[in-house]
Amino acid sequence: MSAPDPAPAAPATAGGSTAATESGYRQWRAAVPGATLWTRRVGPAGSTGRILPDGCLDLIAVDGELLVAGPDTRAQWSTSPPGARFAAVRFDPGVGPAVLGVPGYELRDARVPLAALWPAHRVRALAGRIAGSADPAAALAAALAEPLHAANDPALRALVAELRRGTPVGAVAAESYLSERQLHRRCRDAFGYGPKTLARILRMNRALDAARTGRSLVQVAAAFGYADQAHLTRDVRALTGVPPSTLLTG
Repeated sequence: MSAPDPAPAAPATAGGSTAATESGYRQWRAAVPGATLWTRRVGPAGSTGRILPDGCLDLIAVDGELLVAGPDTRAQWSTSPPGARFAAVRFDPGVGPAVLGVPGYELRDARVPLAALWPAHRVRALAGRIAGSADPAAALAAALAEPLHAANDPALRALVAELRRGTPVGAVAAESYLSERQLHRRCRDAFGYGPKTLARILRMNRALDAARTGRSLVQVAAAFGYADQAHLTRDVRALTGVPPSTLLTG
């Protein structure tokens, strides 16, 4: 789950991108590797926005509820009511499913209550820690520190780095001593989808980030391995529902 425009639930991420920013949003890296913390307070008018796919999974506390936003294969449209307050952990690609104990593919394109995944007593305990804290995001991170440490998988981090770099899937499988079928299964468990989908999402976000620095779409397409600007535009539209120009100017 990535950044919205404007953010309804999960704004900008190190691994993703946002089409707009909002003054009520703050993010920072967690002390434990594998996660970014973010908070957001919605203004009096409320907000709606497009959340772009980024390979991440978020655990979100909002107005007393705990929700899981799974890894997306396409942009999601979301609405936040006036005054809503969010505190969340955005897990790096491959980390969230391990922390939650649920295969990534079961959470793909999903928004579900944490209570649907965890026993009621665990959810109540976590909700209680957050409710009693002056810093809900920090409380959320502290409560998840142990499973975050346990989810630290150098092999998965290396796999994500190779896919982000644009290494062909066959080469990634060979470097991981896996067949392409084995790699696909592992990626579905860890990320929610296969390596080609993850690579496509990561590339799109890198391309949009580069375009936001002022580079032309022609330059961006060439730099990130698209055949041409039209190919970049088709890919962004397929993943987000709109062309890059809308995301860059919206």
